[in-house]
Amino acid sequence: MADNKVEFINIKVSEIAPNPEQPRKFFSEEAQEELTNSIKENGLLQPVVVRPVEGAKVPYMLIAGERRWRSCQAAGLEVIPAKVVEGATEEEAYVLSIAENVNRADMTIMEEAGAYADLKAAGWTPVKIAKQFGKTETHITWRLGLLTLRPEVAEMVDQGQIKNNLAWHIAQLNPANQMVAAMRYVRGDFDSEAEAQHFANGLKMMEQQTSLTNEKAPTAEEQEKQKKAKAKAKDGLGKAEEVLIPLLEELAEKKPEDLAVILGDDLARHLRVVGRLYAKVQMVRNLLSKAQGIQRAMAEEFNKAAVEVQQEAAAAKKTAARAKPEAKAEKPEAKTAGKPQSTAKKAAPKPATKPEARTATGTRAPARRTPAKKAEAAVK
Repeated sequence: MADNKVEFINIKVSEIAPNPEQPRKFFSEEAQEELTNSIKENGLLQPVVVRPVEGAKVPYMLIAGERRWRSCQAAGLEVIPAKVVEGATEEEAYVLSIAENVNRADMTIMEEAGAYADLKAAGWTPVKIAKQFGKTETHITWRLGLLTLRPEVAEMVDQGQIKNNLAWHIAQLNPANQMVAAMRYVRGDFDSEAEAQHFANGLKMMEQQTSLTNEKAPTAEEQEKQKKAKAKAKDGLGKAEEVLIPLLEELAEKKPEDLAVILGDDLARHLRVVGRLYAKVQMVRNLLSKAQGIQRAMAEEFNKAAVEVQQEAAAAKKTAARAKPEAKAEKPEAKTAGKPQSTAKKAAPKPATKPEARTATGTRAPARRTPAKKAEAAVK
């Protein structure tokens, strides 16, 4: 890009087209209106950056400054100052566009991640990207890691509902758990962002392991050990509440000048011990917060499994309910098939005599005529 020819000229606004590959897709309407009002009052103070494009409908395409170009249109300007970079390739123009926007507050974190991903797809390594834009390699890697977020969660990140660091931890989860962690954080289930991170990490552990607890029931010996460890922890915590906390509360009520006199030569020792306590408390608090995250993740997994069991039971119940009417429908068919047969047997003798007699005479025939016919048949 250093060999490209650069010149500053005035160009008609209508002769400039926006770059379809612009890394920034979101433009704040409020900020855009403020910029438009500023341009109306003071004109365009910073030129847009463009490059010539041969064979296009308009002769120039924006490299950087789309917000300014839009506001100039809204302000009714016909001609604006522009920095023309000749000979820039599409990749060089894209890099310039990213450099223009990457450090701006109004470029969203997901837009930044997408821009780095485009460069990575073009063969750039995270190290090269970091060097180009004055970032650390870790920064680039973490941004790229956000691209696994499902669209709903990515939108929460773009809107500022979820902070960048927590977003990365959520991005490590499968899509279903991403939604669980994001929704619980947004609705305020956690006291801090750190608690939400620990919960997300707990969900990740659940994904990587079939179970955080032994599938087999603990033995009597293991149960006894757990019982003793719990009692010991409870006893130690009770001592802290009885002795240590009241002591610290008593010291906290004093003024610094009073403590200087009261503690005397022992002041340095108090300061040293309290410092050690503070470090340990911070460490243990963080440890307990992680444990709470795992516990919450286990509860979430248990609830999810319980819901699945309920759904399976409900599905089985529906299947059984659908099968019962079919079984009932089969029984009437069997009865219907049986009844006509018995009716046919009973009715069979009747058509053989009475209907024939009625057809011949129109009235009932005498009973003696039947035996006479039989006698004639016997003689023959």
